[in-house]
Amino acid sequence: MLWVGWFGFNAGSALAADGNAGMAMVVTHISAAVASLTWAFIEWIKFGKPSVVGIVTGTIAGLASITPASGFVGPIGAVVIGLVAGFVCQWFATWIRTTCKIDDSLDVFAVHGVGGIIGTLLVAVFASESFGGLGLAEGATIGSQMLVQITGIVTVAILSGIATWIIAKIVLGLTGLRVSEEEEIDGLDISAHGERGYDLS
Repeated sequence: MLWVGWFGFNAGSALAADGNAGMAMVVTHISAAVASLTWAFIEWIKFGKPSVVGIVTGTIAGLASITPASGFVGPIGAVVIGLVAGFVCQWFATWIRTTCKIDDSLDVFAVHGVGGIIGTLLVAVFASESFGGLGLAEGATIGSQMLVQITGIVTVAILSGIATWIIAKIVLGLTGLRVSEEEEIDGLDISAHGERGYDLS
């Protein structure tokens, strides 16, 4: 459902039912498919079989990574972006969980943050007409566009970091940022909503 909805997200940004919207749909589909297969392949190598959660997470990594590029790259770029996103996002998800010991329950940063950075960087390469893309701005080279993309990533990271810090401080003062250990063990569905989200008995 999310995959289908993403078509409206990326293709709808063209604000018209034209070739650009159609290409955005195609590259969105390609990147999602390639990233999900890549993630499944990695799990198959590591664990002997892929997991449904891994395949879906790979799909979302492909969707997140193609979003900054969907209006500018062609199918070749989408394949590479999906492939890179599948490998890099999977590695980051594992690293954040095992090495950093951060509880990122939906791998949000590894999938959306890292995936978005991958797509934002690779649009500088694959928007080039030589790779089937829409073309770079007049006078721009892959190198100069890469510098623009990096500047954008750093700017967004700084602004997002400042805004997140301010919001976190406000929430900390009002309600706190953590639940008690008992509430966490019982599950937030019970402690916050008074019901079970999944009754598997």
